[in-house]
Amino acid sequence: MDRSSKVKNKNAAAVQITAEQLLREAQERSSETPHVAPKQKIADEEELLEYRQKKRKGFEDAIRKNRNHVGTWLKYAQWEESQGELERSRSVFERSLDIEHRNHTLWIKYAELEMKHKNVNMARNIFDRAVAILPRVDVFWYKYAYMEEVIDNVAGARQVFERWMSWEPSEDAWNAYIKLEKRYNENAKARGVFQRFVSCHPQPKNWLKWAKFEEGIGRTDFAREIYEKCIETLGEEFVDQNVYISFAKFETRLKEIDRARAIYKYALGKLPKSKAENLHNVYSQFEKQYGGREGIEDVIVAKRRVKYEEEIAVNSKDYDVWFDYTRLEESTGEIDRIRDCYERAIAEVPLTKEKRFWRRYIYLWLFYAAWEEKVTKDFDRTKAIYTKSLNLIPHKTFTFAKLWLNYAKFLIRRDDFTGFRKALGTSIGMCPKDKLFRGYIDLELKLQEVDRARILFEKYLSWNSSNSAAWVRFAQIEKSVGDFERCRGIFEIAIGQEALEMPEILWKAYIDVEIEEEEYGRAKELYERLLKRSEHVWIAFARFEYGNPDNGEDPSDRLSAVRKIFSRGYDVLRRKGEKTDRAFLVETWREFEKSFGDAAGLKNVESKIPRMVKKRRRVLDDDGVESGIWEEYNDYLFPDDETERPNLKLFEMAHAWKEKLKMGLFDSDDESADEDEDDSDNENIMGDGDGEASNSKRKRDADDDGSDAESS
Repeated sequence: MDRSSKVKNKNAAAVQITAEQLLREAQERSSETPHVAPKQKIADEEELLEYRQKKRKGFEDAIRKNRNHVGTWLKYAQWEESQGELERSRSVFERSLDIEHRNHTLWIKYAELEMKHKNVNMARNIFDRAVAILPRVDVFWYKYAYMEEVIDNVAGARQVFERWMSWEPSEDAWNAYIKLEKRYNENAKARGVFQRFVSCHPQPKNWLKWAKFEEGIGRTDFAREIYEKCIETLGEEFVDQNVYISFAKFETRLKEIDRARAIYKYALGKLPKSKAENLHNVYSQFEKQYGGREGIEDVIVAKRRVKYEEEIAVNSKDYDVWFDYTRLEESTGEIDRIRDCYERAIAEVPLTKEKRFWRRYIYLWLFYAAWEEKVTKDFDRTKAIYTKSLNLIPHKTFTFAKLWLNYAKFLIRRDDFTGFRKALGTSIGMCPKDKLFRGYIDLELKLQEVDRARILFEKYLSWNSSNSAAWVRFAQIEKSVGDFERCRGIFEIAIGQEALEMPEILWKAYIDVEIEEEEYGRAKELYERLLKRSEHVWIAFARFEYGNPDNGEDPSDRLSAVRKIFSRGYDVLRRKGEKTDRAFLVETWREFEKSFGDAAGLKNVESKIPRMVKKRRRVLDDDGVESGIWEEYNDYLFPDDETERPNLKLFEMAHAWKEKLKMGLFDSDDESADEDEDDSDNENIMGDGDGEASNSKRKRDADDDGSDAESS
């Protein structure tokens, strides 16, 4: 049975207790004054002795329990001091030091006891003992020197510092000694301390403190000597940017602008980027304030130079960085710097013998040689650069025609024609290349050496007889010198080659030459010969015939000749089944008739215009097997094509039936009745079969030519 009490009255209480009230009461109760034991009043001397004996017994018992507890010893000594028993307090300290003589607090409290009661000699004795036992504890020396200075014993304080300095303490100890001398205006003695200080701690910041001290007392000449001696003593390895910045600012304050600028430039040339992070910014501000345009440009050049050095340190084979670096140095005009930069750049030879890694690298050599030739006029060095670069390239693997040709042009400018021909002859014999042959031939032609150019063309074409452009160029050179028979002979040899690259260029050039020479019969013969090899020149042949003067001056005669060509081309393409080419030919023929023909001719051509329809066929995979994928393609239906006439008629009938169906000319019964009858033919004509028709329909859809007439 549930006996838990139930709240009968659930209404809110009249007085509500908030959380804030509870917290406030708890805080008030915690801040009450704790219990303090009542003070004991001693009435006579006997009670005092009894109290002291009891207290000492308690301290002695605590020490016997743990003699190494320093806090107990300190409390014991302080209690004895409070009782006026200095001898007993000293005894307690001495006893504690016998046990813990390395404890700093015991020595300090012992000395403070004596100083509090103005026992200076005894305090001095304690400090002497402390620094003798623990000379590396700085607090003893500080307290000792401070005590001597407080009692106006400056000589004694100086003596303490001298004893301390013999131990070569930290920088703070030296700074404290210097401050002592400065407080009493002993500048000479402070200078001596500084001199010993920088010998003990030769960090740059300590030299700067010394220089600022000398500047502060008006000894600017001596301060300048300190800066110079600092740089000389520490050397480039240990001098940081702060020394140079401070030195330059010192000269700036003295209005020695040229000196300050020289210091900045010297520092920028000596310090690497890692040690000159702030130096560039300070120098920039200096030049903006005191310099001109040249000074600001020098700062920018210095910054960019450091940036390029950092990028090269990360990747020395980044030739784009070397390009920018050499251009930067060239803008300065300093020959030695530019040459050194180029030498460093070309020393970074690519590690692999692949041409794509050498392309950017070779341009460094080309720029270097061009700079030596144009700027320094050192032609011997330029020739040495070209020779060295050519010896460096593995020509059996790959070569660079641009380098050979630039070297040859340089030799021509130096009137060394024998050397130029020898160099290019070596290049052709070692690593023949189209660009080398073309460049060599161009140079010989510029020198008007046609016979040498002929010999080079013969070698060129014997090496690569399939180059149509080379044959054309050879023939055009013969034409330019007036030897047309030789020109025709070259063209005849060229078109007789079995393998040619872009033969259409060669045939066109041959025909154009004959037309220019007004040999229209030869040109027509060339077109006829070309038609035996290619079926794509009917339009060009027709245009030629329209402009052929041999066809007479009467436009009707020319028009008749052109129509014959178009008609021949149409018949040939029809026999071969080239529907796309035939459609393009008919379209061109129609445009010709519109421009130059008559209505009868235009009507005749328009009767041949095909209709483009979309069909479907299966896609063949790589093995030539039909896949399950269908694709749409454009086909042309020609009106006069006998094989396509049934299909065209069926297509027209189906199209007309579909239009009537849309217009509602058939009722629902006729529509359902005719649907089964005509749907198959309609799908066959449109090429939209879905694979669910009869076997004859699937056969027609699989046919690549889409010849629905045969299936019908």
